[in-house]
Amino acid sequence: MNTRKLLALAVLLILGLAFYFGMDAYRDRTQAEQDTRVAVEASRLVRMHTPIIGPQNAPVTIVEFFDPACETCRAFYPLVKQIMAQHPGKVRLALRYAPFHHGSDQVVKLMEAARKQGLYTPVLEALLAAQPQWADHAAPNLDLAFEAAARAGLDMGRARQDMETPEIQAVIAQDVEDLTALQVNKTPTFFVNGRSLPSFGPEQLASLVAEEVATSRP
Repeated sequence: MNTRKLLALAVLLILGLAFYFGMDAYRDRTQAEQDTRVAVEASRLVRMHTPIIGPQNAPVTIVEFFDPACETCRAFYPLVKQIMAQHPGKVRLALRYAPFHHGSDQVVKLMEAARKQGLYTPVLEALLAAQPQWADHAAPNLDLAFEAAARAGLDMGRARQDMETPEIQAVIAQDVEDLTALQVNKTPTFFVNGRSLPSFGPEQLASLVAEEVATSRP
């Protein structure tokens, strides 16, 4: 074999090694970027301030981006409770606010004020029960929403003061920032242990929860 052929083979070998190691580095970088993106998305799903319904240490977390004026959110709420009841102690619900409808931001503030009084779930359920009366998307009757909260036992004088605190304003701002970053554009939007639904529907939600429960630690 002459010198020219040996040189050509050496060049090909060097190029092949460069391509191999380049692809390996690219795969490592791509995987690292994907892992970072997943971690960032996970941190945006549940915040320290996020209301949790169910066992705090449950191995499976349903995150719902929720608008109190959303009819579909209202329809899903009892279904989510049923799914949680089917897996006692295994599932918790984390509610994130997506106040897309007119006036929903005020109702979210009301819910957060109720949380300060230890009445989050009763007020949430009272608001959902009364939703057909107050949640007109064009012109919501917020007085009726406030009346529903009062019937659930909320101290409205204290609640109205708490609604305007910077703390509650910050909760809404953070949730809106997170839903924008996660490209949430409809309610309800669900994630189960960080996984989005393959398709929308109660059966799909129940199936994904059951799958996560089955693979969770006892």
